[in-house]
Amino acid sequence: MEKRTNFYIFDRQDITRAGLMYIIGQLGSYHCSYTEDKTELVEACKNDANAVCVIDYTQSDLNDVSDLQILSERFPQLQWIIFSEELSRDFIKTVTVTCPEVGILLKESPLNEIREALTFALQGKRYVCQRATEILLTPDKDNFERIKLTKTETDILRDIAMGLTTKEIAQKRVSSFHTVNTHRKNIFRKLGVNNAHEATRYAMRAGLVDAAEYYI
Repeated sequence: MEKRTNFYIFDRQDITRAGLMYIIGQLGSYHCSYTEDKTELVEACKNDANAVCVIDYTQSDLNDVSDLQILSERFPQLQWIIFSEELSRDFIKTVTVTCPEVGILLKESPLNEIREALTFALQGKRYVCQRATEILLTPDKDNFERIKLTKTETDILRDIAMGLTTKEIAQKRVSSFHTVNTHRKNIFRKLGVNNAHEATRYAMRAGLVDAAEYYI
């Protein structure tokens, strides 16, 4: 396997970028580049199919875990690390099962785990941090907790559960794509979910969508 010499950091937080650059610099002479959105990330991957990509999933414009699956399948030689906060159990489970090249690292992880995750990626190996492993092994809670959403958020969540895209919801509400996308991110944050599938599960359990209507 060709030696990996490049890192692409898909994270909009300057302090995270600086911290990752510092740690990567301690590992060796590696080149780091930043990407601001999914389009830039794809272009970078096209030019270097043997690098390591570090992604803050919760701050990115990736719509859901399927976007991550598509990227990992399109660029199978790349090694990926999700480096984010508050990833849900369902998200971690889906990624570990369907994306073998994608490692998971929470931003609360200690420095030794961050170094180890980066080193594993350079070797073409996946790393799942201890906290993510603990979340993955924690049984689902039986008790359902209703989360308080605004009327607008509830309406948008219902549309998401019915399969409408962000663009379609914006057209339906005569609103901008950016406004709906902001509501979408706020909904996901409040619910503690990371993708439309998990949000739909919540909507069905909360009675916002009738199961029979959903499966039509």
